[in-house]
Amino acid sequence: QVQLVESGGGLVQAGASLRLSCAVSGRTFSIHAMGWFRQAPGKEREFVAAITWSGGSTYYTDSVKGRFTISRDNAKNTVYLQINSLKPEDTAVYYCAANEAGSVQYDYWGQGTQVTVSS
Repeated sequence: QVQLVESGGGLVQAGASLRLSCAVSGRTFSIHAMGWFRQAPGKEREFVAAITWSGGSTYYTDSVKGRFTISRDNAKNTVYLQINSLKPEDTAVYYCAANEAGSVQYDYWGQGTQVTVSS
């Protein structure tokens, strides 16, 4: 089992920055990649970014490239999502998720952290 706990969300004004954290515990040796997703009110959950656990390769959805940065600190078992120049449309619950080696899906999910951006 892998446990994920997000933190760092909050209410901010447009143009501000936030850094979300995802603390990872449990079977970390089984993780191939970590991802961040978000779900805005009335919308489906969408992929935002991902990073491989060992090599650090990163992937982003086109709409966040240049403003979002995913990173990880393996010593701290923590994955981060730096969000700059926040926009009201970034308002959502942000979730981190873990993909186990050999799996075609994200197998573990955190409880989410709310990001609200006021205009």
